[in-house]
Amino acid sequence: MSAPPPYQNHPPQQPYGYAPPPPPPYGQQPPYAQPHPQYTAQPPYGQQPSAPQSPQSPQRPARRRSPLQSVISIVVVLAVFGGVGWYVWKYNTDPNGGKAKANASQAAEARERLTHEPNIGDCVKIQDPQGSPVPTIVDCKSAEAQYKMADRLYGPDKSCGSAYDYGIKVSRSKGVDYTMCFKKV
Repeated sequence: MSAPPPYQNHPPQQPYGYAPPPPPPYGQQPPYAQPHPQYTAQPPYGQQPSAPQSPQSPQRPARRRSPLQSVISIVVVLAVFGGVGWYVWKYNTDPNGGKAKANASQAAEARERLTHEPNIGDCVKIQDPQGSPVPTIVDCKSAEAQYKMADRLYGPDKSCGSAYDYGIKVSRSKGVDYTMCFKKV
């Protein structure tokens, strides 16, 4: 009769009567822990071996760059720095505008929009009231203040009633049409 197979995750059992070898005496290593003789012939770390080793392969002399390669490298570096410098100069000093002028004009338009789009309660001075009126925000205590914005009516068909002294219709191609209503200061 044979023994049943071992259970999963259980170490295999030794046959009856088998005993592991006794441990070696204190201070000795077991025979299987002895170093191989090939590795004992090496000197300790940091010391030079006493036996000569195989000769090293001769080193090739350092390869010098040809003058043409040096000139090509210098030309490439100068071309990169010159291109970057030209772009920066062109960006900032183009008399026909350039990107710097476009950025500055966009910033100026944004500032102008802020001074020409009053909120309710802002005092304004109206430029060209009979033609195309442009409200410019001014200090309410200044002598330039002509009107104070009282209301903003949204929609293209809205108009200021008799309660207001002046009105400006604003029509935008992209956005909401509205009417600004003003009272005299």
